[in-house]
Amino acid sequence: MKKVEEVIGKIHEFALEEIMGQRFGRYSKYIIQDRAIPDVRDGLKPVQRRIIFAMYRDKNTYDKQFKKCANAVGNVMGKYHPHGDSSIYDALVRMSQDWKQNHTLVEISGNKGSMDGDPPAAMRYTEARLAKISEELLKDIDKNTVKMAPNYSDTLMEPTVLPAKFPNLLVNGSNGISAGYATNIPPHNLCEVIDAVIKRIDSPNCKLETILDIVKGPDFPTGGIIEGTEGIRQAFETGRGRVVISSKYEFIREKGKDKIVISEIPFEVNKQQLVKKIDDIRIDNKIQGIAEVRDESDKDASVRIVIDLKTGANKELVMNYLLKNTDCQCNYTYNMVTIVNRRPKLLGIVGVIDAYIAHLKEIIKLRSEFDLNVALKEVHYTEGLVKAISILDEVIAVIRASKNKGDAEANLVKEFGFSEAQAEKIVMLQLYKLTNTDILELQNKLESLNKIIAGLREILASEEKLSLVAKEELRKIKREYGVPRKTEIRETAKEINISAEDLIIKESVMVVLTHDGYIKKVPMKSYTSANGDETGLKPGDYALNIFETSTINKIAILTKKGNYIYVPVNDIPWCKWKDLGKHISNLVTISPDDSVLNSFIVNENVSDDNLLIITKCGMVKRTNIKDLFVSRYTKLYTYIKLKDDDEVRFVDYEKENTMIVTKTGYYISYKTTEIPLASSKSSGVKGINLKDDEVVAGLTYDDTDEYLDIFTNQKTAKRVKLNELDQLSRAKRGSMVIKKVKTTNYEIVSALITQAKDQIGLTMLEDIGELKNTDIPIMDLASTGSSIAKKKFISAFVFTDIKKVYFDDSKKKVVKTEEQEKQEKMEFIEDFKI
Repeated sequence: MKKVEEVIGKIHEFALEEIMGQRFGRYSKYIIQDRAIPDVRDGLKPVQRRIIFAMYRDKNTYDKQFKKCANAVGNVMGKYHPHGDSSIYDALVRMSQDWKQNHTLVEISGNKGSMDGDPPAAMRYTEARLAKISEELLKDIDKNTVKMAPNYSDTLMEPTVLPAKFPNLLVNGSNGISAGYATNIPPHNLCEVIDAVIKRIDSPNCKLETILDIVKGPDFPTGGIIEGTEGIRQAFETGRGRVVISSKYEFIREKGKDKIVISEIPFEVNKQQLVKKIDDIRIDNKIQGIAEVRDESDKDASVRIVIDLKTGANKELVMNYLLKNTDCQCNYTYNMVTIVNRRPKLLGIVGVIDAYIAHLKEIIKLRSEFDLNVALKEVHYTEGLVKAISILDEVIAVIRASKNKGDAEANLVKEFGFSEAQAEKIVMLQLYKLTNTDILELQNKLESLNKIIAGLREILASEEKLSLVAKEELRKIKREYGVPRKTEIRETAKEINISAEDLIIKESVMVVLTHDGYIKKVPMKSYTSANGDETGLKPGDYALNIFETSTINKIAILTKKGNYIYVPVNDIPWCKWKDLGKHISNLVTISPDDSVLNSFIVNENVSDDNLLIITKCGMVKRTNIKDLFVSRYTKLYTYIKLKDDDEVRFVDYEKENTMIVTKTGYYISYKTTEIPLASSKSSGVKGINLKDDEVVAGLTYDDTDEYLDIFTNQKTAKRVKLNELDQLSRAKRGSMVIKKVKTTNYEIVSALITQAKDQIGLTMLEDIGELKNTDIPIMDLASTGSSIAKKKFISAFVFTDIKKVYFDDSKKKVVKTEEQEKQEKMEFIEDFKI
């Protein structure tokens, strides 16, 4: 019981959010300071610093033979970095990859991965050693130049930062993600960065423009082209910015074929995935013109991606498409967050350079202090030797008379006034060295040491001298390791404009729109293989429009509720000739009580026709087809403003005359020009004077048309010659087109403008009736028509002929029916008959 009480007494209650906050705060601080963010001074993350230091201590340097990577990883993990071996090996390998760093800090013998994203070989197979430039990071580390701290087990000391004789953070860049912070710093050219550091040392108050004149921008190991300088300036000024990197490419022609050869790709782009993406574009035919894609890159990391083009392909368009839709062009985002005084801080390039200069000067000062102390000690020793040699016999006699080493040192101090350090040095010398030492040589050494001491004291006393030393050391590194810039920078970004039409494969297709709203795009091959068979339709449905046209055109589909859909022909779903197609609601959401009236093939560069619109309530309007052109294809638009109880009865391209027929049997005809042109947002004007009536049909006709066909609810129909009909002016009541009968309520259900050759369709429930126009009798206005069907029909229509709608090079619309084409062929043959 007592033990239980003791245990209970040790239990403390805390709120979960309090504990989580404390623990996560400590963890966040750790991963920010000691894991993911590089130090502004040496540009290294802790794991990188520990790898370099461990290899240095293991004498695994550039001038020695390679050692197994497993050895380096084991040393780092066991002595300094208590984390997983895979993360250490990944960091080690990355420092050796010359497509990720401008100056690799580690050399690896064996498979170290590739630009294709291939993983490196296991650490038991690969070997590594420090690269020569790593010596510049480590130089003077043993001269008390950097602060050392205990390792995780308090058994060894490790550096908190490396001396870093060049600005590694800017030269090699860095990236990482921690809690609440991320960093992304690209590589820059070593020569430019060193010149900027020297300029900043000479002119501590120089402006950003001065630095921009020296450091042109990032210099990626993979080369490429930076498009525009605005993003560079913003990044250099604020630490954040975005630059656009493009691949370097050229157009060549070999064996009569055009090719695109990509020789440089953007930084950190996976080459294999890029090639696959381009090939996927070829397979999916997203752009016309790519025949084959090959990766002909060498093993030495030089890039060569070859894109074979089809004959006649637009090479500029193909490349622009690849730049816009693949990683041939991509963005690189600057986020220059670094550790400054143990805290994460966002710096511009001037801030990074200033922090590095302060570090470099501190290293030189500490090194000078160390060297000065060493030199002073050496002077002190040398002065003792000079004195000892001048009284050599007495010194030897005292040493011989002494009992032991300690006694000899004490006697030398007592007899001749040597310091303890001098006495120890003299006693430790072997007798032959003491007797053979030339006093002149020692005096020369003293003179040399005094010059060194004077120089070191000058460095420590003079800021100007300190700066001179720093600049000279930087210039030496530039001379030894400097390389030309790899990445080209263009002052202005290349603007890539690709219209939707540019990407469309121009070809002839059949487009079918049905009364019930089904639409399909049919390849010409599928249409011709049908051998004249009817297209696929639902029972009771019929083709409203059948077009032969080009995929580069658009289609406007108008509905009875005054709405319209505007889509590219290329966006219509592909189907076979016998397929039903897809409902237009798959293209744009449409109300269930709305339905299709008509459609028009248009081309925004050519079309300039007027539409005639007639509504159930007798409103009429003319509007130019161009008013329907829009840039977005994913919503419904309005082509006429309707009252709540109104709907459109007719819409088509206007002809010379307009006619309106009502349900109770009235008609009115007048010149179409009486109707004013109006915008698509307007309601139109009054077209007929209705009295308890409604419009059944709106019509438009010219001299090529012959008849007005009238269909009634009593299964009767008649044809009336158009030239027998009177013309009035707009907005009148009109005249009767059918005789009124007291015993039978005759109402008109449809009215059509026809020619004798037309084929008439009658819509019935789940069925379509068919008759020749010539089967309908020609009658006068006073008749009720003749019976034409046994079943009651709902409406009538003219079977549509295939319209070929193209737009020629002279920017004229060419519309022909198959009948017109046949007639033209016959006339052509007649012209050549003898």
